[in-house]
Amino acid sequence: MTQTTADARFRYEDLGPLMARMTGAEKHGPAATSTLDVLWVLYDRVLRVTPATASDPERDRFLLSKGHGPMAYYAVLAAKGFLPVEWLSGFGGYDSPLGHHPDRTLVPGVEIGSGSLGHGLPLAVGSALGLRAQGLGEPAVWTLIGDAELDEGSNHEAIAYAGSAGLERLHTVVIDNDSATHGWRGGIASRFEAAGWSAVSVDGRDHAALYAAFTAPHPGRPHAVVARVEKKA
Repeated sequence: MTQTTADARFRYEDLGPLMARMTGAEKHGPAATSTLDVLWVLYDRVLRVTPATASDPERDRFLLSKGHGPMAYYAVLAAKGFLPVEWLSGFGGYDSPLGHHPDRTLVPGVEIGSGSLGHGLPLAVGSALGLRAQGLGEPAVWTLIGDAELDEGSNHEAIAYAGSAGLERLHTVVIDNDSATHGWRGGIASRFEAAGWSAVSVDGRDHAALYAAFTAPHPGRPHAVVARVEKKA
């Protein structure tokens, strides 16, 4: 499989107008826009998955745990050809497949139904273990979580297990926008490092820094990228 390449029809600059087609979840607008840059860099330059390979066993898996406010996710999927752009204007409608939480049975390219905090990372750990058990060593598993999800004990159990199991193909991106109730001495990255992960903190709007962090070598360890983002509408 080859890495996703840019769709000539759409650029990063087009994502704002695509998101503007979706209304009715304005309270989750900041949650969506805080993920936009991370999602674009992943789908444009990192993830080895395309609409044509979305069911290929060798594809990379992306699990959106931060599923409340999925407008940026839908915009990126539309820009990359996973779903028709025309679907965006029906977002949240009774007959629309694009719900306020993503549904993997309705939205092409979506790996999990999500939105309940604390589920995505444990599912990603299970996915990485399953792929390893099947002898599929090439696919990477990525999950995107919000910093507030680290208030959930399920995530800390997943972090501890993944580090001790040496799940090298597992990657977690944490959107750090000061939504968490609790903090960590030394920052969020230190929490992952204490459990045996490779971890790095970057500016979550800097595409070059994000790409470098996403592709940094981490032999024998799962990898976490903490993307610092200030919320904006």
